[in-house]
Amino acid sequence: MSLLYVDQLNIKLGPVSVLKDVSFSLQQGEILALTGESGSGKSMTALALMQLLPDIAKTDGRILFQREDLTTKTEKELCKIRGSDISMVFQEPMTALNPVKTISAQVSETLILHKGETPRAAREKAQSILHKVGLPPSVVPMGRFPHELSGGQRQRVVIAIAVALTPSLLIADEPTTALDVTTQAQILALLKSLVKETNMAMILITHDLAVVANMADNIAIMQHGKIVEMAPTQTLFSQMHHPYTKSLFAASGHTVNLPYKAVNADNLLKVTHISRQYRLPRKHPFEATKYARAVSDVSFSIDHGERLGLVGESGCGKSTLTRAILGLDPIEKGTITLNGRDVQNAKADVRRDIQVVFQDPYGSFNPRHKVSRLVCEPYHLLPNAPSGRVADDKISRLLEDVGLSSTDKDKYIHEFSGGQRQRIAIARALIIRPKLVIFDEAVSALDVTVRAQILDLIAKLAAEYGLSYLFISHDLAVVRSVTDRCLVMRDGQIVETGRTKDILDNPTHDYTKKLINAAPKLPALPKGITAHAPS
Repeated sequence: MSLLYVDQLNIKLGPVSVLKDVSFSLQQGEILALTGESGSGKSMTALALMQLLPDIAKTDGRILFQREDLTTKTEKELCKIRGSDISMVFQEPMTALNPVKTISAQVSETLILHKGETPRAAREKAQSILHKVGLPPSVVPMGRFPHELSGGQRQRVVIAIAVALTPSLLIADEPTTALDVTTQAQILALLKSLVKETNMAMILITHDLAVVANMADNIAIMQHGKIVEMAPTQTLFSQMHHPYTKSLFAASGHTVNLPYKAVNADNLLKVTHISRQYRLPRKHPFEATKYARAVSDVSFSIDHGERLGLVGESGCGKSTLTRAILGLDPIEKGTITLNGRDVQNAKADVRRDIQVVFQDPYGSFNPRHKVSRLVCEPYHLLPNAPSGRVADDKISRLLEDVGLSSTDKDKYIHEFSGGQRQRIAIARALIIRPKLVIFDEAVSALDVTVRAQILDLIAKLAAEYGLSYLFISHDLAVVRSVTDRCLVMRDGQIVETGRTKDILDNPTHDYTKKLINAAPKLPALPKGITAHAPS
């Protein structure tokens, strides 16, 4: 008998069917990957297994866990199962963790509630569990709060809470989506080792086939609430049948046709020996002030028409460098100039020539305003901004340039998908024709198909607008596809620079080699499948 058996599961939210005849089984010690785009039903399946569905949800079908149907359990019975027998690792650890409790208290809480451990015994076991997931007290004291940890460390704390009681089933919902490649590799290796050591089963939810290539025993491909194809991992990669599976695979290995650009030798942006440090909090009033250096003696330039990539792990200084270039963060030493003019002390006429596209488009928009107003926000930087019909025509034309409809200008931002919001963010960045655009992790949180479409859009706009841009990402495959030259950053310093292809094919620095080795690899495309963006 399977540990988990899902039989003809259907879920409706009001009149909308979100899961349709979903069936699969899972054995002890097995890893099943649920893969598909946003809205395919992956997370809804996970919530159904945990019985954490909204009140309006209507469920039909069976979810047999250890031969007992979870859909018939009372909330009191389910509370005993959640955390002890079935645990879940959520996509966003900062949201999943309690910001006012220490990491020790949050791991201990599970042991106290389910096992009746004393606070002292629970704390000792919590320390052992945190050490097991790579957070020994010598590295991360148990008295730390979530906001004092990096993204990868927070994800390890969430995993520690989930595995504290050695559950039979672990559900990991996009556990590595926003992490850099080395941290992602460490988290995936940790999850795989926990499965092997404890013989628990795991459901890994992700939109990235490269992540599960060497991780999962079986893969289920979901589309529109249905499982359209399911097979052992190696079988599916070599003999995929469903058109949607093929389109996902093609999008995962997608490369764009970046137009050739004759780069002007004159520097557009010049960063010269800049440094930036932050003051650390003092533990007591009389302690000497200490500083952490985020950027140390960094120099590089971007020529007119050049597409430059910037890669590195979280905490390497990429974001600090970006804020400095945008004039949002002061620097202690060095200069940053755009067309020979100082950016740090710039007026609007200089700053309007640099625009940025952020990682989270929804968070960068005011939800109370319509798209027409959101897109033309940079107009306040112009001395004579267009207005009336002229402004409407410009907005309509630009929305069409980024693959949207001119009628979309009358909608609100919540009415769009993640990929459409990113297109609107790009439109906003281009509305005043800047000389430099900074893409800050602009595609890291997108589905593989949407990511492929956005990368094609960037390549198209590079040809039409003659874009110069700085593309910041932890995804080396994306950087290879959309940049001419690349910088590798570590601990606030540029450790390697050169043509993107040369660096990624023949790295010279050990850190660059480490990044490349850590990146998940997609198996070779099966015969008859080409790497293109699915429609």
